[in-house]
Amino acid sequence: MKRVAAIALVILAGFCTAGSLQAQSHEVRANIPFDFSVGGKHLAAGNYSFVSESNDTIVIRNYKDQSEVLSRTIDTERTAANVSELVFNKYGDQYFLREIQCPSIALTVEIPRSRAEKQVRSQMAWLGPEQTLVAMY
Repeated sequence: MKRVAAIALVILAGFCTAGSLQAQSHEVRANIPFDFSVGGKHLAAGNYSFVSESNDTIVIRNYKDQSEVLSRTIDTERTAANVSELVFNKYGDQYFLREIQCPSIALTVEIPRSRAEKQVRSQMAWLGPEQTLVAMY
């Protein structure tokens, strides 16, 4: 469990880049070494960009196949450390994106739990989620 988080952090560099799409738009990038889900959509491991298009929407794009997923977000009031990271909840071998933290561009948002995550969470409640961190570049 700690090993997965350590491997993910070692594999990836941790910093953000500001996007140039719009004045209010922010972009971060990450290489995610495992399949994961966001808002009920399954995404394959790979290189992704996360673009904040408004106060409550984020676009997740896969570089390889140019697919994209829209997800609602919730702004968090919590102050993130100086580390940019993606936070995933892990249940067994399934990962669900939970949070995006990038203090350099003032982006700290949570992703609401999907119906699929709630279902897996209730089935595996005795285990509880493992959190996995992935550094962004």
